[in-house]
Amino acid sequence: MALGTDNTTKTTADKFIPEIWEDGVVAGYKKNLVMGNLVSKLSHKGKKGDVIYMPKPTRGAATAKAAGAQVTLIAPTHAQLTFNINKHYEYSVFIEDIVQVQGFNSLRSFHTDDAGYALATQVDTDLHALGAGLQGGSAYSTAVIGSHGATVWDPTAPTNTGNGAPLADAGIRKMIQTLDDTDTPMSDRYMIIPPVEKNTLTGIARFTEQAYTGEIGPNNIIRNGRVGNLYGVEVYVSTNCPTVAATDTTTQYRVGMMFHKEAFLFIEQMGVRTQTQYKQEWLADLFTADTIYGVGEMRDTAGIAFFVDA
Repeated sequence: MALGTDNTTKTTADKFIPEIWEDGVVAGYKKNLVMGNLVSKLSHKGKKGDVIYMPKPTRGAATAKAAGAQVTLIAPTHAQLTFNINKHYEYSVFIEDIVQVQGFNSLRSFHTDDAGYALATQVDTDLHALGAGLQGGSAYSTAVIGSHGATVWDPTAPTNTGNGAPLADAGIRKMIQTLDDTDTPMSDRYMIIPPVEKNTLTGIARFTEQAYTGEIGPNNIIRNGRVGNLYGVEVYVSTNCPTVAATDTTTQYRVGMMFHKEAFLFIEQMGVRTQTQYKQEWLADLFTADTIYGVGEMRDTAGIAFFVDA
């Protein structure tokens, strides 16, 4: 039976239907930040100055001792590394009293959490950027392609679309050899890969077969898909890996790195500090979080950057 025309509907009675707001927030997912925990860290908290000098001694060579002759004296000229503490980042919000009175308390807690995340993201981004200068290059001029490990990435090849390629077993072994050839310690080596390469690695039987991993039970890679250790190199996935375009400006690549812990240095002069000040002339609270730090390259040959498809 057809309904009449004078019905009470959501449209006519919408003023009696409440809209409910939950005291919570749905923020964008956070990036996976890993670099800060994998590099050398120097605490400079409470100390003055904006430049740190670190001795870089030159190793000497042994000399054969001739019978009845004086020993051979060596006097190598030593160098130094210079690190600038020149990064000061802040995160500030201005919250008026009317918002404080009428709004949910979750707004303030969100900004507190978001401030720490924003500053941590900046530190992680600056550390990632150091990869552009590894192996004596600049702007990734000495970075390699993931599939080969030795072929230099060329943003103009073959037709201005670049030659980056997914990681392959041969490429990983070649990058390990690059570090081995410069006497980089085999311990404390790490590889940072974008999520797309986790998908690549877990699809290669070489990295998941039990005969290779030697793992049994629930820890076996083939069962849980975890990318943990490849040839003694700890593998971490970071969604903050840089994105670089080829010469055509549209073809995108992600940049990963294989490096030793001492390839980079993170100097923290002031950890994340939070302050709140009431501004009566504005009837509002000013909330600010800031940090002061510096980053730099310690051992140029102790790392190598590689390009993979985005």
